[in-house]
Amino acid sequence: QVQLVESGGGLVQAGGSLRLSCAASGSIDSINDMAWYRQAPGKQRELVADITSGGRTIYADSVKGRFTISRDNAKNTLYLQMNSLSPEDTAVYYCNANVIPARRLRAYNYWGQGTQVTVSS
Repeated sequence: QVQLVESGGGLVQAGGSLRLSCAASGSIDSINDMAWYRQAPGKQRELVADITSGGRTIYADSVKGRFTISRDNAKNTLYLQMNSLSPEDTAVYYCNANVIPARRLRAYNYWGQGTQVTVSS
């Protein structure tokens, strides 16, 4: 069984910073893409940033230049450094990973439970 556990969310004032982490655990053979998504109240879940196993990244236009996605492949951990936060960034942030479990022949998509990020004005 593969699990993703996020941490690092919280309440921050506008202009502040937060760093989210997502640790993947369980019987893992390898991890392909990892990503952060977010869902604000009344809105659809949206992609924030994605990173391949080789380190290539993509970002939503709304976070470019403010957020940085990174990963530690040795630790199966994903990060999101969020700077210059604004109230519009308030949402539940979810970790997503495309994982090949041990002794399995294909990849499966896994989600974390989400971590709340609230930015006050």
